[in-house]
Amino acid sequence: MPYLLPIVAGLMVLRLIAELILTALNRAEVRRHAGARPPAVAAIMDEPTYAKSVAYTLEKSRFGTLTEIFDTLVLALVLFGGVLPWLYSVVVAWGAPDALWTRALFLPIAAALMAIPALPFEWWEQFRLEQKFGFNKSTPGLWVTDKLKGTLLLFAIGYPLLFALLWVVEKAGATWWIWGFGLLFGFQLLMLILYPKVILPLFNKLTPLPEGELRTRLMALGDRTGFQAKTIEVIDGSKRSGHSNAYFTGFGRFRRIVLFDTLIAQLTAEELEAVLAHEIGHYRRGHIPKLITMSAAMMLGGFAVVAWLARSTWFNSAFGFPPGEMAPSFLLFALLSGVVTFWFSPLSNLLSRKFEYEADAFARDAMGGPAAMVGALRKLAQKNLTNLTPHRWFSGFYYSHPTLVEREAALVKN
Repeated sequence: MPYLLPIVAGLMVLRLIAELILTALNRAEVRRHAGARPPAVAAIMDEPTYAKSVAYTLEKSRFGTLTEIFDTLVLALVLFGGVLPWLYSVVVAWGAPDALWTRALFLPIAAALMAIPALPFEWWEQFRLEQKFGFNKSTPGLWVTDKLKGTLLLFAIGYPLLFALLWVVEKAGATWWIWGFGLLFGFQLLMLILYPKVILPLFNKLTPLPEGELRTRLMALGDRTGFQAKTIEVIDGSKRSGHSNAYFTGFGRFRRIVLFDTLIAQLTAEELEAVLAHEIGHYRRGHIPKLITMSAAMMLGGFAVVAWLARSTWFNSAFGFPPGEMAPSFLLFALLSGVVTFWFSPLSNLLSRKFEYEADAFARDAMGGPAAMVGALRKLAQKNLTNLTPHRWFSGFYYSHPTLVEREAALVKN
């Protein structure tokens, strides 16, 4: 396909233009409301907090624009500058001509090296932007340690998985993509169980929620809503950030509730109960298996596309790689898929927001009214300096949750 590189370059430019337009629209919308809070927003934030949230949103947006431009330039250099084919030839030369171990090793090495240019931006965001608005709780030493641990995990877990995947490609013949999907999807399900037990403790400390009124209330909520969790755990999120959250991990008998220590410090017991009810709502409404099923379908489709591309004589060679080599095909697909999937993000976000509305409704019913959930959402918006006046196109492309104004309206209306 002689026009592949211009097509890829065009898609990259189109995505960047769309991102810049969306962020510009969002900043304009935020500035439009900066002088006077809309009535619905005035009920949520006082003037000083709102002014701070506007400043935080605008500064994050400007920094995000710079990051988007830089990331696109780095991706263009990586794809069109011959860097990756050179690296591939170097790594493959470490072993025998047909050695799988060198081909598998190329992928984590390439991923680790491509992450380096973004490190100054990540450091600036953490220790300048987040620090300026009071969210950063990390230290340079902890930040460096996290990066080193992440890189080691990339090789310790990613390399054996990639080696197994390439082995499946070699042994399974034309149907390798079906078996490869089974391998990777099975690994993802396994990680849902192992991540909170094996990976997460490398970065954070998880402790059982101590006995007391809060634990009694939350366990009673689980009993009356049909959600039997083995434990409720508290994660020390405050060691890195002042932002707060709650979630549950795993599935079946392996599920567990996780609350950020910052969340416990910010909310009342009743509000925490409402937040937990929301998370239980995701479980009770079947959102988790639906999302897993959708993820599996998309992954299977992705493997089918990679198999088709790898069979071609033009895909790898257009970027300077030997035709038919699977490791470069996997890497190129990973790097290029975003220029296509970006345009479908409003659809996935639409479904995600539908699930959030359903979970909110479950929490409202479980709590006997919307007051506790509304109170929790308002405090979280205040503490996290949430943008309460995003442009609707921007929120459509980037927000997996409805805006707070939309959530409150739905909670009170239904």
